[in-house]
Parts: sequence; C-alpha cells; structure tokens
Amino acid sequence: MGKGGEDRGNKQMNGSQSLTSDTFPAWAKDVGECEEKFGVSREKGLSTDEVLKRHQIYGLNELEKPEGTSIFKLILEQFNDTLVRILLAAAVISFVLAFYDGDEGGEMGITAFVEPLVIFLILIVNAMVGIWQETNAEKALEALKEIQSQQATVMRDGHKVSCLPAKELVPGDIVELRVGDKVPADMRVVALISSTLRVEQGSLTGESEAVSKTTKPVDENADIQGKKCMVFAGTTVVNGNCICLVTDTGMSTEIGRVHSQIQEAAQHEEDTPLKKKLNEFGEVLTMIIGLICALVWLINVKYFLSWEYVDGWPRNFKFSFEKCTYYFEIAVALAVAAIPEGLPAVITTCLALGTRKMAQKNALVRKLPSVETLGCTTVICSDKTGTLTTNQMAVSKLVAMGSRIGTLRSFNVEGTSFDPRDGKIEDWPAGRMDANLQMIAKIAAICNDASVEQSDLQFVSRGMPTEAALKVLVEKMGFPEGLNKASSNADVLRCCQLWSELEQRIATLEFDRDRKSMGVMVDSSSGKKLLLVKGAVENVLERSTHIQLLDGSVQELDQYSRDLILQSLHDMSMGALRCLGFAYTDVPSDFATYDGSEDHPAHQQLLSPSNYSSIESNLVFVGFVGLRDPPRKEVRQAIADCRTAGIRVMVITGDNKSTAEAICREIGVFEADEDISSRSLTGKEFMDVQDQKSHLRQTGGLLFSRAEPKHKQEIVRLLKEDGEVVAMTGDGVNDAPALKLADIGVAMGISGTEVAKEASDMVLADDNFSTIVAAVGEGRSIYNNMKAFIRYMISSNIGEVASIFLTAALGIPEGMIPVQLLWVNLVTDGPPATALGFNPPDKDIMKKPPRRSDDSLITAWILFRYMVIGLYVGVATVGVFIIWFTHSSFMGIDLSQDGHSLVSYSQLARWGQCSSWEGFKVSPFTAGSQTFTFDSNPCEYFQQGKIKASTLSLSVLVAIEMFNSLNALSEDGSLVTMPPWVNPWLLLAMAVSFGLHFVILYVPFLAQVFGIVPLSLNEWLLVLAVSLPVILIDEVLKFVGRCTSGYRYAPRTPSAKQKAE
Repeated sequence: MGKGGEDRGNKQMNGSQSLTSDTFPAWAKDVGECEEKFGVSREKGLSTDEVLKRHQIYGLNELEKPEGTSIFKLILEQFNDTLVRILLAAAVISFVLAFYDGDEGGEMGITAFVEPLVIFLILIVNAMVGIWQETNAEKALEALKEIQSQQATVMRDGHKVSCLPAKELVPGDIVELRVGDKVPADMRVVALISSTLRVEQGSLTGESEAVSKTTKPVDENADIQGKKCMVFAGTTVVNGNCICLVTDTGMSTEIGRVHSQIQEAAQHEEDTPLKKKLNEFGEVLTMIIGLICALVWLINVKYFLSWEYVDGWPRNFKFSFEKCTYYFEIAVALAVAAIPEGLPAVITTCLALGTRKMAQKNALVRKLPSVETLGCTTVICSDKTGTLTTNQMAVSKLVAMGSRIGTLRSFNVEGTSFDPRDGKIEDWPAGRMDANLQMIAKIAAICNDASVEQSDLQFVSRGMPTEAALKVLVEKMGFPEGLNKASSNADVLRCCQLWSELEQRIATLEFDRDRKSMGVMVDSSSGKKLLLVKGAVENVLERSTHIQLLDGSVQELDQYSRDLILQSLHDMSMGALRCLGFAYTDVPSDFATYDGSEDHPAHQQLLSPSNYSSIESNLVFVGFVGLRDPPRKEVRQAIADCRTAGIRVMVITGDNKSTAEAICREIGVFEADEDISSRSLTGKEFMDVQDQKSHLRQTGGLLFSRAEPKHKQEIVRLLKEDGEVVAMTGDGVNDAPALKLADIGVAMGISGTEVAKEASDMVLADDNFSTIVAAVGEGRSIYNNMKAFIRYMISSNIGEVASIFLTAALGIPEGMIPVQLLWVNLVTDGPPATALGFNPPDKDIMKKPPRRSDDSLITAWILFRYMVIGLYVGVATVGVFIIWFTHSSFMGIDLSQDGHSLVSYSQLARWGQCSSWEGFKVSPFTAGSQTFTFDSNPCEYFQQGKIKASTLSLSVLVAIEMFNSLNALSEDGSLVTMPPWVNPWLLLAMAVSFGLHFVILYVPFLAQVFGIVPLSLNEWLLVLAVSLPVILIDEVLKFVGRCTSGYRYAPRTPSAKQKAE
C-alpha cells in the first residue's frame, strides 16, 4: 500500500481520524455537513499543505500488497505431508546405507545409489509443482488493482487539475466525474452538473441495471445498494456529470474491504476431500509401516544380535553391524514398497485429463484438485445476474392500443440477448404493421442513444442496456411494407437505421429523475415536426391527454382506458418487468420552424431542464413495453437435473427481492404458486435470523436478495461448517471473497471480472449455469475412476509389502531390492493406473445423491479383498523365488535349462550359515549372454546368484499387477459383464508397461542398474502360470461382494436429515 499502509495506524491519535466514513456516515448527512466535516469547499478544494498532512494520515489511495510467503517457507510447506516425509526419511537412510556400502563399489554400489537419487528427484519435482501452484494462487488481489482508476480530475488550491494520479487522492478532495470515467475512490455526490447521473456498479453490488445517483442524504443504516448519494471506487459513470467529495481511499473503500475479505478467505482455504483422505491414509500407512518394520526386526533380531544365558541372565552379547544394516535396508525397502510413489503423479495426470474433458464442455479448471471436489458438491450457491440470467436486458412483452377505446393488444417477445435474430414476436403481423405499431417502433428506434454491435460471436450494447434492448425490439418488429427502402448501412440495426433516415433528429430533451422521461424532436419525412417521448409509464401517462388507436386515429384518453393501462402495468411489474411507455405529440408552436440551430429563439428553452415537463405535455399515448434481464434457456432443466442429483440450489444476488423472486419461480428454484416467505430473505434479514444454520438446512431452493459480499461469505462459511461441499458462482468484484472461500469458486468467463476469475477454481467459458451441472457429472465420473486406480495402486503396494514381509519372516535372501520396487511403483504401475481414469462413466451418475465428503476411499470389504489379493501377490513373488532355487520344473515347465544348482528349502532359509556348511558347491549358470560362476565362494550363490530368482520375482510382480488392473475396471462387476475392451486405453497401458519391463530386462546397461537378467521362454511361462490366478481369486471375491452388497450398502439416513435431528 506504500506509505499509507504503515501510517494508517496513526489515525487513532490524530484529530483527522474522524474524516473516515467509519465514524462519519457521509451518505446520511447533507452536502453542507459533509463539506464542513472534511474541511473543504467545492469551489476551492483542498490546499497543497492540507493534502500533504492528509497523505501522512491516510497514505496513498491504493490497495495493500500483502507480504508474500518466502520461498524458503514455501519449500518447507511442500514437505508438510505424511507420505512425503516417509519418502524423505527412506531416501536419506538409503543414501547413508549406500554411502556406507560404497567402499565395495561395483555393480551393487551403482544400484544402491540409484534408489535414493530417484526418490530425491520425485520429491524435488513434487516440490517444484507445489511452489509453482502457490505462487500463481493469489493473483486475484493484483486483478483488483486493475479495476482501480488511474487518473482523476481534482480541484486543488482553487484550480482544476485534470490528470492527477488517482493514488494521490485523499479524503476531502473535490473530484469531477464525467461519462465513461472510472470512479477513483469512495465519494459523496455533492452536486450534479447534468440533469441526471447514472453509475454502473453491478460488478460491486450485483445490481442488473445502472443506478441513478442523487445529492440527497439517505438512511444511516442503508445497505450499499441503498446509498444513492455515494459513488464507489472501481465503478463506472454511464450517464451524466457531477462533482464529488472523497470520503474513503485505499483499503477503507468498499473495493478495499473486498480486497481484505479475499485475503481473509485465502487464509481459510481447506484441503479438498480427496487430499484429506490421502492424508488420513498416509497417517495410517505410517503406523502400519512402523509396526511391520518393528515386526521384521523382531523376527530377524537373532541374525544380528545373539547372547548366552549365564545363571539365568543374558551374557556375552554378539552384534553384527553388517547384518543389522542389511535388515535395516529391508525396513527401508518395506517403506518404499508400502508407499505408492506414483500415486501423486497419476492423480495429477487423471485430473489433468479431466480438465481437458471439462474444457470441451466449456468449464475451464484453474486448480486441478477442484475437479475431484466437484464430484461431491452438495450445494450450488449461484449469483443471479449473468449466471442464471443473461445479463442482457431484453423486451419480453409489448402492449399496444386496440382498435377501439378501452382495448389493449399484448404481444410476447422471445429472446434473451442483444442478438436481433434471437427469438421472434408471437402472433406478429410481419410486414403489415398498423399505424400504432409503427409509431411504437419509431419512438423506440429514435428516442434512443444506445447501439448494438457484433463483437466476435457476441452482440454487445453500447450505452444503456434498456435502450439497446428497445433497438433489438425494433429489429424484431421489422419494417412496414410500403416504407421499405434500402439502407445505406448493412448494420445489425437495419430497421433502426431506416427509421433514423425517415425521421431526422434535431433536438434531445435529456432524461432526468424528476419527470422520468426522455424526448427527442424530429423532422419527419411527412413534413411535420414531432416530439417523441419515452419514460416511466405512470409519468408519461400522467402527461398524456389522448391515445392512438390501431388505425392511427387519435382519441381522448378517458378514465377507463387510463385504469386499464395502469392495471396492465401493475400486472407486468408484479412479474418483475421494468416498464417503459411511449408517446408523441406535435412540437409546440415555438418550435414549428426549429432546425437545431443555436440561433433560433426557441433554442433557449432547451438549455434549462426545468422547461422539459411543459414541452412534453398534451401527449398522445401509444403503448408500452416490459423489459427484464431474462433467464438463460437451459437453466430450468439444469436446476431440475440438480434436484435429481441431490444438489440444492441457493440463489444469492445483490438485485432487489421482487425481481429475484420472479426469476427464481420462472427457472424452477421455486414452484409458481409456492409460499416462499420463509425461503426468500434479504441479506440483512438473514443476518438477523436467530438460527441461521436451520434456515440453510431447509430442503429445496433458497433465495437471498440485496446480498452484500459479507453476506455471501457468511452463507458459504455456515454451509461449510455444516459439512456441505459448496460451489459458489459469481462474476463481479462483490463475488470474489465468497468465490475464494467456497470449496469450488466458479467465475463467468465472458461477463466475469478479472478479479472473480482469479479468485475462482473454475471459469465457465459460456457463462452458463448448466455447464456447472455438466461439470459436476464429469467430476463424479473422474472421482469414481480415481477410486478405481487408487484401489489398484494400494492393492499393488499391499502385495509388495507382503512379499518383503514373507521374505523376512521365512529368512530367505531378499527377493527384490528397493530400486526394483521403486521402478514398479513409479513406471510399470503408472500407465495402467492412469488408463483407469478413462473408464466410461455410469449412465445413472447424475441420478445418485452426492457422495459424502467423509465417505471412505477404501471400505472394510475392499480392504479385505485387497489384503487377500496382496497376500497372494506376496506368496507368488516369494514362491517363484523359492521355486527357482528348489525345483528343476514346476507345473510341467522345465527350469533346468540354465544349469543352475538346486538347494533344499532348509538350506535356503538358513543361507546365512552357508560358510559353516561342509562340501557345499554350486554349478555355474547362464542368464542371457552372461555366465555366473561361484568357484571361489559358493555362498555368493545366495547373494550374486539370486539375480535370476530376483528377476522372476520382479516379473511376477509386474505381471500380477497388470492382470490386477483388469480387476480394477469395476468395483464389483465381473470381467464377463465388463470385459477389458470397454477401456481400450487400459489394454494399451498394459502393453506399454510390459514393454518398459522388457526394456530394462533386455538392455544390458539398464539390467545392470536394476540388478536383473534376461528370462527364457520357459521362465516367462512360469511367470504367467503364477500370475494369472489373481484374476480368478478376485472374480470369486467380486461374486461374494455382489451377493453381500445389499447387506453392506444398507440405506443410511440422509445427512441433511441427520443435521436437522
């Protein structure tokens, strides 16, 4: 924030502290009191000396830049994870042991260093990705700064300074605002230069229309929308000029408060449901690894520590450091085996693939974990303007005069955007417009300062959205026959252009808030001069004395016709339509010869807006229209889909209550005739509710209107406290804090501000609520697939742990070294696990209620299943190791072709005592092109010679895990009903994994690094014979699972009901 950030605290001790609006509600005081309080006059402004004093107190008019997290702290945070810590400990221990064994050098020395280096590499890459995500996470605050105005026109020392940097403004400065200006600070309007002032503040307050501002004070307790005499930093002047008094700067402004709320929300970001489960899993894994390591040491303590009993007490202790470190290495291997090192990479890959699928559906995911969180969304809190509605004003009803006095004609107008081709007018006499309809079209086209342009594929308004909507209506009305002539402009507003050519505009009577209408004088092609008027229906009708009927005839406006028009107006207003009336009259006699010249005597009357009401009198009323910000076409079905999927929809908007209620009824949040008195509250009313959580637990839809940023945040916070997983949508600056706080912040890509986008987890490229619903379905599908591969990887790790545990328990030589296990976990398991992410989604995925965020990834039954599978993996890998040493053939497969010597099982289990065996000799054997001889030391047969048995164990492990990936296609579905080819990617992944395994087997350098040798055809047959039964075992377990599913998945009480109880 610069100097002001440090000095703001000085306010407490300084007399000038009372200038801030925290203690002085400028909106509730008249202009004189404000000037007196801030010690300034609008004619002279502040003096240079006073500005310097106030700079010392308030600092610069800019938003604070929070202190960033140091790179060192960011690095430490990346290791704040149980699995990562275990890996780090394993890597350090491996490195120390490798260094200790390094004296021996040779092949085993190289192999020993590969493992810790690979683990360190994994941790470094993981930390780099984490740091990159962290440093990109807080751009929302920077985007807020872009919203701030850069320059301002200020009165200082009695002189106007036209381009003062906005950051130099202080409370008390007098600022002039013009059309198009961005408001540089929060300011009190002290004088209007034009007759009216309108400000677009929807991005801050959520209002769908520009707001008229006044100099009159309002109630001290008014909400932000009700402060009609205040303009706020970051908003834009769309109509009029004014003089303002700065009341708040920098972090004290409304946008500054939003900035603070974003910072606060960023500090309360929680882990995603999946990350919480993985952390819990990591803690359980730590405990299991500790127990198994302790057990392995206890089983093998006799090998490195022995003693004799003398007089009943242990004496003469013998300790073998070499053996101790060997079993320590086994413990490290256990840690490496138990941790699914490839899991973070596979999850990231699966989520990244999910983001690509979502991008095809117009949902752009900014933060990967949010893909998974979407799957358990229970509540969607949606903004109304721009999300459920188009944020493009459109005429939905046109009321014209009938063929006789006391009759009206009504036309429904289709369309929800500024595209003239979007929808048509129902029952419209195309090309045969009567005189009354022609007059309505003429007034709507010419008494209008807006335009519509095509920008890329979007139609956008230039000027007031309500006026742009009228021009779109004129295009839908078409041009009457007989008057049709070629337009010189191939514009999207062709008909408006033609009317403008027929009726030349010569003067404008600007809109003002007193008469609530706008008028234009035109020189008609018929030779007459007319005054065309549009404005609030009641005001225009009050100044009307006649009406124009269908055939163009003019009749006196009687009381019955007046009441009929007012009743129709009331009905349309109840439907949340904003109505505008149309009228015309001949110009007053003074203007009969007026041609727009400033020299004409009548021109003086146009210089004073106080004359406009008398000029716009004795009008002929011709009809009126109802406009609204229409709901998107797809939203009603999307909300119905949410209901089916068990997701509640809450609408939180800054717009007024009646408009929001009408839209909610139309889109299906509420039923058409439903009593919603307890479901529709303003933000203020909700804050006064005694039991807010009970209110939020109501089933069905809820509406919160006139909501401020703090209300949105409080609703999201309460829902999260109550265990809900909240997706929050929004497009404005006012939505950013709640977007940041929600589990999933969803911003609008087209209408959304950069602040909202940067605070969000996901951006909708099409601004469409229904896209969120599609994304939720995709999130559920991705989660189911992630469950499949997490189960697969964990079951594989259980098998590896079982293998090492059995090796240690049986006392046989170590079957697989840590670097081999690391290769399996990272490389060969990776492709099948990733391919499981491509499993096709269930057809009824959006007909099920959302899963609870505390649902277990691995149920007791699944754990039992994979313990059984894991035990088989352990038996198979250790079994094939023992078979090679003890059998010359197995299941008819000849294993003696390499010439290796056979030993008994008891010899294999007591291999450590080999040196004491008399006459023990072994024959040389071949593996690929290598020949292994043990003439000098036969006992090396159990160390160097185990390379073939170790290769068989590793190959069995790889093969079993490939076949086990087929088991993971479905939790309980048989491979008969869900054959492997439903997911061709899985078959490809299996081929890739086998291919990678062949590479390390048959490339000599890699074979040396991994401590393995090539296998013969018979040995491969043995591998397959031992591996394939894993499919049959799991098929039996799946059958049991299907038979007991009714018992295991007994219906649970819905969480909402639990909470209510």
